[in-house]
Amino acid sequence: MLLLKVISRLLDYPTAALFAAADELVGVVNNASELDSDEREGLCFFIRTLVACDLYDAQERYDLLFDRGRSLSLLLFEHVHGESRDRGQAMVELIGVYDSKGFSVASSQLPDYMPLYLEFLSEQDADFACEWLGDIGHLLVCCQSV
Repeated sequence: MLLLKVISRLLDYPTAALFAAADELVGVVNNASELDSDEREGLCFFIRTLVACDLYDAQERYDLLFDRGRSLSLLLFEHVHGESRDRGQAMVELIGVYDSKGFSVASSQLPDYMPLYLEFLSEQDADFACEWLGDIGHLLVCCQSV
């Protein structure tokens, strides 16, 4: 599920390392059997378009897109629990799942940060990853309509 790691990187804050890895990302996408040819072409186009612009412009666009409100938040549990106590408990449980699967969180991000969640799933078997992607599918569809 290397494709999930690519998507994780593309959803994370743009960095020079991401730009430098563009050819590698395109290679993974082109070899992804999970995608049809139109999807591969579209994702490769997105990667090439992203890295063709100035890094600071990409970072500004990222901030304008994801920092403008809760509707496009990359924090999964914010969509489900808002700021309630339930969100904290859900994060504790998610950390427990990460730990039980041997996934070490070496990030300052919250455990429900979508790129981190996708990276975790990229290291799991396909059945587990598909099941857990299904758990957040309604959030992704919701965000897509904004």
